[in-house]
Order: sequence, then C-alpha cells, then structure tokens
Amino acid sequence: MQPLLWFSWILGGVLAGMTLLFIFRIVLTWYPQVDLQQGPYRAIALPTEPFLAPTRRLIPPLGGVDISPIIWVALISLLREILLGQQGLLTMVLRQG
Repeated sequence: MQPLLWFSWILGGVLAGMTLLFIFRIVLTWYPQVDLQQGPYRAIALPTEPFLAPTRRLIPPLGGVDISPIIWVALISLLREILLGQQGLLTMVLRQG
C-alpha cells in the first residue's frame, strides 16, 4: 500500500478524533461544575487545551460562553475537507497515482 494512502488514513483518523474531543469539550461547557483535571475528563482536556487556550486569548468568551471549541471544530472540518474530501488535495493526488 502506498505511503501516501497510509498517511491519509492516519490523518483522517487524527482529525476525526480531534473533532470528537472538541465536541466533547463543547458538551462539557454545559456542565460548569465538571472538573476537567479529574478522572476521565482529563483525557479530553489534555489534548484539547493547548489549542483552546491561545484561541481564548484571541477570542474571549462571548457573554460567558466559550466559543473556542466551536471554532476548532470548524477549522478541523475545513482542513479535513481541503485535504481529504471528495475534491481534497490528498484525494486528488491518490487518484492520479
């Protein structure tokens, strides 16, 4: 199997996993009493917080609502579509080769 095909599968899995983690973060914002440093919530907070912290500095919460996870879901979805979508860059390269 081509290395580029393996790369596209791995990249697709990583992007899907990150999207899922950010969606979990969105749901957890509905429960402010949840401590993200405890238990299974830590597994969601550790990989997402390095992305969310700088985003919060650029775009602070609006009316007390943290929109940074929503921004990252949109950015990852856009990146996934550009690279791996039906007309994505990696998809087109794989079709040619």
